[in-house]
Amino acid sequence: MAKITHKAKAPKPAARMPVKRAVKPKPPLKASRPKPWTPAEVHEAFSRFRKANPKPKGELEHLNPYTLLVAVVLSAQATDAGVNKATRALFAVADTPRKMLELGEERLRDYIKTIGLYRNKAKNVIALSEKLLAEFGGEVPRTRAEIESLPGAGRKTANVVLNMAYGEHTMAVDTHVFRVGNRTGLAPGKTPLEVELGLQKAIPSEFMLHAHHWLILHGRYTCLARGPRCDVCLINDLCRWPEKTV
Repeated sequence: MAKITHKAKAPKPAARMPVKRAVKPKPPLKASRPKPWTPAEVHEAFSRFRKANPKPKGELEHLNPYTLLVAVVLSAQATDAGVNKATRALFAVADTPRKMLELGEERLRDYIKTIGLYRNKAKNVIALSEKLLAEFGGEVPRTRAEIESLPGAGRKTANVVLNMAYGEHTMAVDTHVFRVGNRTGLAPGKTPLEVELGLQKAIPSEFMLHAHHWLILHGRYTCLARGPRCDVCLINDLCRWPEKTV
């Protein structure tokens, strides 16, 4: 008998998997920028600050421009209250550059050891005191560039000293002012310098002498980083912050 052969069945082609087309992600929605404050609104806000506190004062205790400079240098990454606690005794014995040099770095450290970064700050205070005597006749200079040339002194330090000691219309931007400028929409900026320049542009000259104190105090006691007290805020109806509680 003839041998019967069976043809092998051709394998079925593998089912094609559906090709998924890459879904192009949608561009993120741009956060809507708050409406800028009008000049009338800025004037109203600072009129309210002035009415509530006509002559605000900085909370760093000092006796003269030199002790103010030292206090501000010591206040970096420290509270004003903590600095005051240390400098009351320090300034009683060293309120001039020469007296500070006579005190010496080691003894200075003993006075300020409760302040953060006290070792480095003691070095800066001694170095800036030496420079004041060598280059400025022992006096705190009156220009930003000269103050910024002193060890431990940056732009914020210069602005505080120029404003508080010499009555210049400067804007010192610390963490409180930076927060208030951005949160309220008064002068938004990614850096302290951007906020500083924005505030200087927005705030009328009649308020500039005390403006940075009003903003610091507002940020320290009302517009808190956590749990802002919108219910007692003087400018809550003007503020652009979308999360305010009133």
